[in-house]
Amino acid sequence: MMWNQQVQTDRTIPSNKPDIIIRDNEKGTCMLIDVAVSGDRNVIEKEAEKILKYKDLTIEIRRMWHVKTKVIPVIIGATGTISKSFRKYVSNMPGKHGVKELQKKKQPYWALHTSFGKYYCKVQ
Repeated sequence: MMWNQQVQTDRTIPSNKPDIIIRDNEKGTCMLIDVAVSGDRNVIEKEAEKILKYKDLTIEIRRMWHVKTKVIPVIIGATGTISKSFRKYVSNMPGKHGVKELQKKKQPYWALHTSFGKYYCKVQ
């Protein structure tokens, strides 16, 4: 697991620092997790933005590390709004994650980021 670190690549990629990277060598997978708190009206747009932002990095990691790679955007609106695909994204991550817990009202970005990091540090 890498937390808030740049990924060294052969090509120059401007977006090479997702919030959390989980690489599972046994399963041959890599998850790029990016966490954000957005305005309620922008949740869906922010998810699409995060997926597009890390498209080049996903391709490069697949090529260099020979693993299946996917981007998991964890976007929550300022008042707890989530998209229809939020549960699908969160279910792809290892462990159990309560949507209501992640959805707490007015939870700042750093609190979301820290709770994810603490969980994965314990697992790994």
